Amino acid sequence: MSTETLVAIIVPCVIVLLLIGVGLWAVSRRRHLKHRFGPEYERTVEEAGGRLPADRELRSRERRHDSLQIRELPPDLRQQYAEDWSRVQERFVDRPESAVSEADSLVSRLMRERGYPTEGYEQQLQDLSVEHGRTLEHYRDAHDVLARRGGHATTEELRGAMVHYRALFDELLAAPSGAGSGGSRTEET
Repeated sequence: MSTETLVAIIVPCVIVLLLIGVGLWAVSRRRHLKHRFGPEYERTVEEAGGRLPADRELRSRERRHDSLQIRELPPDLRQQYAEDWSRVQERFVDRPESAVSEADSLVSRLMRERGYPTEGYEQQLQDLSVEHGRTLEHYRDAHDVLARRGGHATTEELRGAMVHYRALFDELLAAPSGAGSGGSRTEET
């Protein structure tokens, strides 16, 4: 077999193998993003107008999150936050709208304590989505109820908001060995 024939066979084979490798890498990366972000992955695909822009957006969120100083809470501080939540919940009976507002503030304080920036709601969503994508919809739902202040939210909606805040609160408060995806990204790598 001539050298030209070998080159004509080998070069296309190498190109095909490279394309297969790149394709497998892309599928693996997308699977990683889907697993890590949970329902937030599909939401981002819809908002970004496709999988490629969504993948870029989510990788950007991962890079930002990796640069944050996310930290676990010591047990005594975790206990204090749990007690604070109990007090907020107790206030719900007499002042539901005020209790929901306090729950929002408590979640923001807890985020800040863990090392998440709290400079704006949209940025909070993006930062939380990396480690808490599976409970992020709870945060959105609670925030939507809180946005309907001025007596427009029913007591049942406010109760739902408390439940939604509680889902994210519990995950943010969870000990490193707890269930869920809470935990520092830097410890995983």
